[in-house]
Amino acid sequence: MKNEKTINALQDEIVETFAVFDEWLDKYALIIDYGNALEPIDETHKSANNLIEGCQSRVWLNAEYRDGKVWFTGDSDAVIVKGIIALLIKVLSGHTPDDILGAELYFIERIGLKEHLAPTRSNGLAAMLKQMKMYALAFQYKENQSLNT
Repeated sequence: MKNEKTINALQDEIVETFAVFDEWLDKYALIIDYGNALEPIDETHKSANNLIEGCQSRVWLNAEYRDGKVWFTGDSDAVIVKGIIALLIKVLSGHTPDDILGAELYFIERIGLKEHLAPTRSNGLAAMLKQMKMYALAFQYKENQSLNT
């Protein structure tokens, strides 16, 4: 599955999709739908190494580097959190480390997610995003090392 759209184009799509709904219960249902549609993570990646620290629920995130792009898979044992990681994967997966590291994820605020998350979930969201950027940074470093040898 190739991701030909820019990170901002993908964010804009999500913002438009959420703009259809006025009620937050409908938006939560949409987030859960994103989670249910998330491609399952390989069971071997549901390991302690892939658990994200700082999340109230259990969240696994795996990243692979292929053809100069970072590909994420993830899962959670909580339906809302699984939807949140699905949104982050939809936006960031299939992009270069530089694009991921330079991305300003404005969709989180524009869809109202930031203000409707409990503080613990908000911390979890920050931890998921931080982990995704750390993977991108590690792949960027690795790529730069291989270019210099």
